[in-house]
Amino acid sequence: MQRTLIIAPQWIGDAVMSQPLLAGLKQTNASQTIDVLCTPWVAPIYRACKEITKVIEVDFQHGILQWDLRRSIAKQIKANAYNRAFVLPNSFKSALIPWLAGIPIRIGYRGELRFGFINHVLANPSRQARTPMVEHYGQLLKISENSSPSFDHTSQPKLSISDEGVQEVKARIDALGTRTLYVFAPGAEYGPAKRWPSSHFAELATKILGKDTDAQIVILGSKADHSLAQEIQAYTKPIERIHNWCGVISLEEAMAVIAQCKQIISNDSGLMHIAAALAIPQIAIFGSSNPKHTPPLSKQAKVVWLGLACSPCYQRNCPLGHLDCLTKIEAEQVYTML
Repeated sequence: MQRTLIIAPQWIGDAVMSQPLLAGLKQTNASQTIDVLCTPWVAPIYRACKEITKVIEVDFQHGILQWDLRRSIAKQIKANAYNRAFVLPNSFKSALIPWLAGIPIRIGYRGELRFGFINHVLANPSRQARTPMVEHYGQLLKISENSSPSFDHTSQPKLSISDEGVQEVKARIDALGTRTLYVFAPGAEYGPAKRWPSSHFAELATKILGKDTDAQIVILGSKADHSLAQEIQAYTKPIERIHNWCGVISLEEAMAVIAQCKQIISNDSGLMHIAAALAIPQIAIFGSSNPKHTPPLSKQAKVVWLGLACSPCYQRNCPLGHLDCLTKIEAEQVYTML
């Protein structure tokens, strides 16, 4: 029996965009077992992927080798007798466990100091030659054993929220007393150069709430986004109809909230990709990143990107100090797209 291990990326958006690879693997061999090794941060994404048999969570720390932990996990992994591993991140660390576990086929892109650790290798494209991430991961099917060389690069990620997940947040949503729920996702873990200004979000919120007296807005994000959400609340009228749930509910609960909203407005972020994979109507606002590389892959998605001469710069902070790629996107422009 074919047993496949996925070494998952650490960004939520990248995890979402790996789902079509999982679907492609199942198409080549429906009876195979696909397990994923990931951090708790992205584990909810893989629990929402129907192709995954088992989610193995390990609290790997960013920027630390954690040799003893990786060696211990490799011993546990070895007992599962995987035939192959797909190593999706490009780091040396991510290639260690499959190699230590003696998994015979280790598939991935050429990354940092990985010669020998990855034995079925694809060259990493330059930034200028980057394909969308779904296609980037899908290319790995071409060199995997017994896999078809074809991959539908137009595949859209698909996540499934369980009935239990919906019920977990139902009472919280019902307490808002609305049938018209909007979600804002103003954060972007990568950095400020991907965040539409809080003042713009607040202006948009005021327009939405002024037009629809039944509407409520929930702001979603991590604990790090809580103060950003407070800024938006402070400048929104009426303030009692906009709610800061950043860091208050889990990612799994946030996914269930998104699944039940009318529309989500977000930056280029993990929550943007989750909304796309749930086929929720959305408006995605891009600044320093490139919507051609990491677009929300959904027919329900609309993208706002000015495409200035200085963008995409892929920087965490605006190198020119003005952030025109985001500040010049007016709230009225986004509002007319709702």
